[in-house]
Amino acid sequence: MIATDRERAFETKKVNRLVWDYALPAIVGMVVNSLYNIVDRVFLGHGVGTIAMSGLVIAFPVMILMSSLGLLVGSGASSRISLALGQKNRERAELILGNAFLLIIVFNILITAVFLVFLEPVLTAFGANEHTLPYARDYLQIIIPGNIFVSMCFCFNNMMRVSGYPKKAMYTIFIGAGCNVILTPVFIFGLGMGIRGAAISTVISMFIGMMFVMRHFVQSDSLIRLKKKNIRFHWAIIAAIVSIGLSPFLMQVAATLVAVLMNTQLMRFGGEVAVGAFGIYISMAMLIVMVVIGLNQGMQPIIGYNYGAQNYDRVKQTFYYGLKVATVITSVGFLTGMFLPQMLASAFTTDPYLLEMAVRNIRIATLAFPFIGFQIVVANYFQSIGQAQKSIILSLSRQILFLIPALWILPRFWGLDGVWAAGPVSDVASAVVSVCFLVHLTRGLNRLMEGERNPTSNYE
Repeated sequence: MIATDRERAFETKKVNRLVWDYALPAIVGMVVNSLYNIVDRVFLGHGVGTIAMSGLVIAFPVMILMSSLGLLVGSGASSRISLALGQKNRERAELILGNAFLLIIVFNILITAVFLVFLEPVLTAFGANEHTLPYARDYLQIIIPGNIFVSMCFCFNNMMRVSGYPKKAMYTIFIGAGCNVILTPVFIFGLGMGIRGAAISTVISMFIGMMFVMRHFVQSDSLIRLKKKNIRFHWAIIAAIVSIGLSPFLMQVAATLVAVLMNTQLMRFGGEVAVGAFGIYISMAMLIVMVVIGLNQGMQPIIGYNYGAQNYDRVKQTFYYGLKVATVITSVGFLTGMFLPQMLASAFTTDPYLLEMAVRNIRIATLAFPFIGFQIVVANYFQSIGQAQKSIILSLSRQILFLIPALWILPRFWGLDGVWAAGPVSDVASAVVSVCFLVHLTRGLNRLMEGERNPTSNYE
């Protein structure tokens, strides 16, 4: 099969330029995407009040669980498509695309039915009380049925990017987020719909984004297309998608458990205002982490393609370049959290008590931020080359092995400050695990490169 210009770029273009060709649109897209929740929090904080913003934070674990199934499909399919294109196998890439489409539909039908039936008991178990429950319920009753548009938009956006259309993928996110920024104040203030208005604007915006991205995959000039013959269950393909997508899926499930425990501990040691303060910190942290995730999304097709094509030197160059950039990004997040927390928090509220608590939260929670980018890049590398088990271990180490125990133990000694400190403590611990994996990773790449230079060697 004759290579396209996009495929030749993966093999020959200078690595740092190629990374930014793919990473910059992905970063912009991820940052703009994070505005969905941030915009909702800003308008709710100023227009409805602290309790409404706390209700949105209580709803957050449910939203994480819903997105986890979309991430399972989107991440798994994107990695497999990158590897298939590196092997010059477009037919397999299109079969993956068709199976991903079916999986998204099936998963969303199941998760919508379960959550709508058991919504109030779930929210109560997740930390809602008589004040926050009505807000969380009103928001999710609209968001849950509309989640299929969210899943389709983001999953196929990932697959658009890895198949060689990073700028077009960025435009998709711009379209949806731009609509949300415009519609949210209209529904909240203009139509007086409060938190339900925020949910409606989000669903409408994601539907518009979904229509744009799905149109790409039925056009004749797309590198890979969504074809009717491929929209059928192929169990080997499904297993391949799930095996890779399992890492980010389990990470999201673990994040749900952490969010539930975090909300419970916040309510216990600081009350509803502490939950609102955490929501402000999460908005700030999300922006920084989304930049690193965008960088990883830019690296993923380059690493996956070249690993599939056995160009291991370019794999190594891409990985180490991304590692340096990610560390710089999260170090900027650390400096911002240390020196500009008042400015960040004041964007969400004018309540002096909430403002004071949010500033303290931001300063404590960002203490170990420089380590986060390092962890994310190492875990993403193993996902990109199809080594799901190592990616899963790395992804879960922070959440399960370190963060959950820290959330139980530290508040017993330091109260609310112990809840804030659990994040940085677990970041330092999981960074040590990532260093061990990095040593193993480097040795493995060196062996592969040696085998590439000496084909008769015994290295696998």
